This record gives sequence, C-alpha cells and structure tokens, in this order.
Amino acid sequence: MKIAIKNYQKKIPIHPRRISSSILNALSKEGVKKSGDITICFVGDKKIRQLNKKYYLRDSSTDVLAFDLSNDISRSLFADIAISVDTAIRNAKIFRTTPQDEINLYIVHGILHLLGYNDNNSRQRKIMNKKSDQILKNLYQ
Repeated sequence: MKIAIKNYQKKIPIHPRRISSSILNALSKEGVKKSGDITICFVGDKKIRQLNKKYYLRDSSTDVLAFDLSNDISRSLFADIAISVDTAIRNAKIFRTTPQDEINLYIVHGILHLLGYNDNNSRQRKIMNKKSDQILKNLYQ
C-alpha cells in the first residue's frame, strides 16, 4: 500500500511514520490485503468545510472525510482522506485526549468508511465505534 501524506496546516506536527503505521494497522486489523494508494491530507476547518459542502452537500466542518476512488473492477484500494486538525485540537480539549489521539481516531474512522462502514444512524454508529475502539486499542499495545 502506497501512502502519501499531505500537510496543509501548521497548528500541530504531523508524524508521517506514525500516520502510515496507523493506516496500515487499521487495514490489517480489518483483514485488508489490497494494494493501492491512500492520500491523507491534514487541513483546517475552512478547507474541510469546503470539501464537505462540495462533495457531501453539507455546509459544515467535520472531523474526517473519506473518498473511495476505487472502481468496482479493481482489487486495489485508491482513496483520499481529509482530516481537520482544528477539530482534533478542539475535541482533544473536550474529551481530554491529545490532538494525536484524535487524529488516530479520525484515521481509523476514515479507513472504516472506505471499507464500507457507515455511521448514518445509531445502530451503524455503535458498530463503527466498537470497531474503532478495537483497532485503536491494538494500536496502543
């Protein structure tokens, strides 16, 4: 899996090896053995709001957006993930974690979206949160 990391913000440091490791661990825990390319972009609230409005018709900022660019024929995963560091900083204060912990959560959340998980209702959200917790628990061991 080729992973490209684009950092378009200056508020928190981004550690490429940790980011790549989080992505690969999340894919591995879900049994994904696909090849492909994932680009992960770290942006501010303004940019993620623009992306959310353009692609999902939601005029609000969010924590993470995942775009599956794969075609149905391909056995490879091609995707873009956008993460708001502004949201990570805010949520770290609210949930008494660190921005890095929040970023890891958003990475896992984005990967799960790419693998077909959704959080559109409470049942789906509960399943996705449980999966996220399991993957994150293994990241920190």
